[in-house]
Amino acid sequence: MFVPDIFRRNVFDDFFEFPFPAARTNGAMKTDVKDSGSSYLLEIDLPGIRKEDVHVELRKGYLTINAQTMQDNDKQEGSYLRRERFSGSYSRSFYVGDGVTEDEIHAHFGDGVLRLEVPKKESKPELDHHKYIAIEG
Repeated sequence: MFVPDIFRRNVFDDFFEFPFPAARTNGAMKTDVKDSGSSYLLEIDLPGIRKEDVHVELRKGYLTINAQTMQDNDKQEGSYLRRERFSGSYSRSFYVGDGVTEDEIHAHFGDGVLRLEVPKKESKPELDHHKYIAIEG
């Protein structure tokens, strides 16, 4: 028997996600972030998605990954009792810092996994400059 997801969820699931409710990806674009010393390695699962349908953009310190998948509905025979395959687009963003440029990020896609190597950049705190006003008189 097919049971709707609402009956399998714990009533406290949303409560324990409170600080980061947007972190739920519903099983899409599961990401591992590994600290490898001088850089971070992001491994993002994109099963069934072609390399041509994945786009990575760096803008204002945010690394955004967009992926799109379309199911072929033209060859549909019969009717579905349950359909769990998603057709549409996914998107995830990660803050990597303002000092990182697109030339420094290395990307590789294979076996349904997107691997991104992002260098670590130390954030330089702004120096507190004291500006004094001259008093005449």
